[in-house]
Amino acid sequence: MLPAMKRLAFLLLALLAGPTLAQYPSRPLKLIVPFPPGGSTDILARALGQKLSEGLSQPVVIDNRPGAGGSIGSEAAAKAAPDGYTIMMGHLGTLAVNAAIYKKLPYDPVKSFAPVSLMAIVPSVLVVNPSLPVTSAAELIDYAKKNPGKLAYGSAGSGSTSHLTTEYFKLATGTDILHVPYKGVGPMLTDMISGQLSMGLNGAPAVMAHVNSGRLRALAVSSLTRLPSLPNIPTLDEAGVKGFEANGWYGIVAPAGTSREIVARLNAEIRRDMETPELRARLDAEGAIPAADSPEAFAAFIASEIARWGSVLKRAGIEPQ
Repeated sequence: MLPAMKRLAFLLLALLAGPTLAQYPSRPLKLIVPFPPGGSTDILARALGQKLSEGLSQPVVIDNRPGAGGSIGSEAAAKAAPDGYTIMMGHLGTLAVNAAIYKKLPYDPVKSFAPVSLMAIVPSVLVVNPSLPVTSAAELIDYAKKNPGKLAYGSAGSGSTSHLTTEYFKLATGTDILHVPYKGVGPMLTDMISGQLSMGLNGAPAVMAHVNSGRLRALAVSSLTRLPSLPNIPTLDEAGVKGFEANGWYGIVAPAGTSREIVARLNAEIRRDMETPELRARLDAEGAIPAADSPEAFAAFIASEIARWGSVLKRAGIEPQ
């Protein structure tokens, strides 16, 4: 009799849960962006959010929560109800590096989230203020070696993709370049355009418009293949920094405890969106490469990136704050 009662109880639970999942989502979703407007994370989140809202038939509201290298927004996402109505655009810094940057991180990049899908791989572009007397990556490296500590590069903050990629560049080239952290890409680019900063190695979406307008000069890209949107700009590997590859990446996570069914629903929608000509064209124009995958593959990718960049941080002598 008892087994029969258990089967009946499970059947009742399934009947109760079924309509809830079938109705998901029944209200707007919040997509947390742990950085200010104007940077690569924000640009890509808005592009994806627009397509998600169409596919889910619900608004996807962008919620910018900058601060502490993305930790403030990430903590908010980690502590949100695991009901599928709060998701976050994570990236290299927030999901793979912050644990090694901050001594008291208010969330765990692995345990606090349910990976949904990788979204895009984003190469960085080595840019300089046009007033700097260099026209190639080789000339910049030579200039930096002849003027150690006199050049300054800006980043979106300690642990950001721009910070890590440029530190990796310094290690690979043996150059001494001063790091100036900012609270987001937007204010940093303002100072670079005005000439207060010499250079930067920043995500393509954030700098593309400034490169096309001539406000910044592009010297190289951080991927092993050229960007279709910048076909005349060589890779750093082509420019003589052999084997150099340091790409940013972005992906959607939900709070830990979010049901597998909801994660699967969001994953399917993201993968479908990433195949649409509109979104692929938008990403191509921003210098981003579509890279949607399964939740399991994204989880494995995050783990591999934690190991890879932890090694880079140790080599660069970057101590936890």
